[in-house]
Amino acid sequence: MGTPVIGILLVVLASFLWALDTLIRYPLVEKGINPLNIVFFEHIILTILFALPLIGNIKRIGEFRLGDQFYFLFVGAIGSAFATVCFTESFQYLNPSLVILLQKLQPIVAILLAAIFLKEQIAPKFLFWAGVCLFGGYLVSAPDIARFYDLMVTDFGKVSSDSALYGYGLVGISILGWGATTVFGKKLTMQGYSAGTIMGGRFFIGMMAMIPFIKWNTGMFFSDPTDYLKLVIMVLISGGLAMYLYYQGLNKISAKSCAIAEMFFPFFAVIANWVFLGKQLSEIQLVGGGLLILGSLVIQLKKY
Repeated sequence: MGTPVIGILLVVLASFLWALDTLIRYPLVEKGINPLNIVFFEHIILTILFALPLIGNIKRIGEFRLGDQFYFLFVGAIGSAFATVCFTESFQYLNPSLVILLQKLQPIVAILLAAIFLKEQIAPKFLFWAGVCLFGGYLVSAPDIARFYDLMVTDFGKVSSDSALYGYGLVGISILGWGATTVFGKKLTMQGYSAGTIMGGRFFIGMMAMIPFIKWNTGMFFSDPTDYLKLVIMVLISGGLAMYLYYQGLNKISAKSCAIAEMFFPFFAVIANWVFLGKQLSEIQLVGGGLLILGSLVIQLKKY
């Protein structure tokens, strides 16, 4: 099996693990826990987990080029911390279906930025099959599209109010932040940084970036001790293992191909809802998943 195929499979597997994350993250937010606190505690745990690779590279800090420092700062402060907080908080202002729909614009951002910063060639055939994948991703979210349409018809105020506009801004920041993080993360792998080093820097910088915004009082702690256990499980699955697989895969494929592979996240999310919550997949969603698989396979096999 070729290196690019292995790379795409690793990112797809990471997307599967991220889908499991939603089964824990959203219920924590629905309980009223501050999204900033959730993400901050995530970063504390992940910084501890990846402290060794980070400490082992401290002696290289003086050798970091200005560009590398910028990429690390962006990936950590913007991609890992700020974008994640914005995405998590957006659910408080927008219908979750709309948040998920808007998030599917992220691959477009990543592909465009890859062309600008990494000089990756975007062939017309790639754009066609990327469009097939994007269309498949939206078919996977057919129920969300239906619910959004109902909102537009029955209660337009919920999608045009000031709070909704604020929610759009939050989602937009997360789309730009994560799209750019894919590209800048690829840049760091091209500079020879290991997955462990990138992750250690990402989570440490993200943690430090959030410290000024944390309200240091008893309210920052979870009232239910079992929520900490859920958080640890979520961190180990989506923050530790998934991110490690993601960067291993990113090292083997282009940023634009990685952006396509990340589109499997919504497909796996609806599968997780089917398996764990009993929400059966519709025929349209299955067709969408098939288009995702077809498009990504053609892109990798043809090396577009």
